[in-house]
Amino acid sequence: MQSHSVHVHKSEENLARKDQLAWKIAEVAADPVEVTDEVAEMVVNRMIDNAAVAVASLGRGPAVAARAQAEDHPNPSTSSGAGSTVFGIDGRFGPEWAAWANGVAVRELDYHDTFLAAEYSHPGDNIPPILAVAQHVGQSGRDLVRGIATGYEIQVDLVTAISLHAHKIDHVAHLGPSAAAGIGTLLGLPVDVIFQAIGQALHTTTATRQSRKGEISTWKAYAPAFAGKMAVEAVDRAMRGQTSPTPIYEGEDGVIAWLLDGPDAHYEVPLPERGEAKRAILDTYTKEHSAEYQAQAWIDLARKLHDEHPEVTADSVERIVIHTSHHTHYVIGSGANDPQKYDPTASRETLDHSIPYIFTVALQDGEWHHERSYAPERAGRPDTVALWRRVTTTEDPEWTRRYHSDDPAEKAFGGRVEITLTDGTTMVEEIAVADAHPLGAKPFAREQYIRKFHTLAAPVVDPAEITRFLDLVQRLPELGAEDLAGLTVRARPGVLIPGPKGLF
Repeated sequence: MQSHSVHVHKSEENLARKDQLAWKIAEVAADPVEVTDEVAEMVVNRMIDNAAVAVASLGRGPAVAARAQAEDHPNPSTSSGAGSTVFGIDGRFGPEWAAWANGVAVRELDYHDTFLAAEYSHPGDNIPPILAVAQHVGQSGRDLVRGIATGYEIQVDLVTAISLHAHKIDHVAHLGPSAAAGIGTLLGLPVDVIFQAIGQALHTTTATRQSRKGEISTWKAYAPAFAGKMAVEAVDRAMRGQTSPTPIYEGEDGVIAWLLDGPDAHYEVPLPERGEAKRAILDTYTKEHSAEYQAQAWIDLARKLHDEHPEVTADSVERIVIHTSHHTHYVIGSGANDPQKYDPTASRETLDHSIPYIFTVALQDGEWHHERSYAPERAGRPDTVALWRRVTTTEDPEWTRRYHSDDPAEKAFGGRVEITLTDGTTMVEEIAVADAHPLGAKPFAREQYIRKFHTLAAPVVDPAEITRFLDLVQRLPELGAEDLAGLTVRARPGVLIPGPKGLF
């Protein structure tokens, strides 16, 4: 890896394109280096993972509405491409709208992969737009693997170096550039075209973090889909010779100067050298549970406490204090100072970002389910509400340090919990990473990804369709262009409800 120094330049300095971060990213995307077998295997895992969580969300409001929008944009007969597929239904649609609908379906349950560093991200959000373009233009499975490897690489590299949330900018601002870069790799575009697409994608996908604050709305699922759609459109415009604001990162009125750390900011962004394989996907991790990633380890610890300490109940607990990282405390913990995090009538999206709620329910039930655990009747149960309001979080500097550690063996997303019972008894337990994490008690491998797909798809997909998809996707690197249309999952007849009508 090579570290690139990035800082703001005044206009009169006329920073050369070859020295701009967007150009450096474009060079990585245009590098024809082959994907390693290990990375290709993980790309297949994440294709399975994305399909699993997308299918599980097909009946949920945001996915239904986004799918209806795509259905109103079928691929025109005058198009130069074949169009793209949408999870759940037959037909081919405009690639930008397929990326949109599939992006919402993938993101809705907050149940796919994650990478956390200076910023946080869901790198699997790169897959819907890159896949949509691959289907539309008729690229091969090998091309798709290469494009996805680039999308993951660029997103992880940006997330490693540049914090967005510290400035209340939503994390999808790193997704627009990474998806545009991945599409550039997929299509074999030249550096200058990818450069322009990256700049446009970044410029159009910077938004505030209010989408993840207070009463969290359905837009949370749409935010990454919007970034993916913008990336598709940015590539289209760049291929037609259209240009972007430049320098998009380093300009004196650019993203860094006015949205991030300001005119005196300095970042060191790691990127692969020419000829170096793109391996960042191997540093990412998926979810066993449908909840914010920082909650994964806490669900596992709560399940363990449920099994080992049945005496811990709403009646016996005086207080529960979770000692954790700065991010967990201030984003999904009591440090956020969001009263909605303790509100039993709050939206699913809000409860998904409440570690006091999640820990309480997992402790009481000994499990976490993507639907049952968020049901209004579950959230409103009196004994749950009583215990929930005795759970608080606090920042522990050591867990914050480990959260930001560059050492994979030390990096942690958990913490220590102290449970004080009404009889004065105190129990202390800690957990560093989730069970499904590569360093966890039960790391996810192909078997677990397939099991997750079977579990989530079974209620809405026929067994033969499940088998067909799994057989096809596991041959991804060798698939021809005509096979890529099969990289979708059709719902069982009668399962899907009609979508709402809007403007189109």
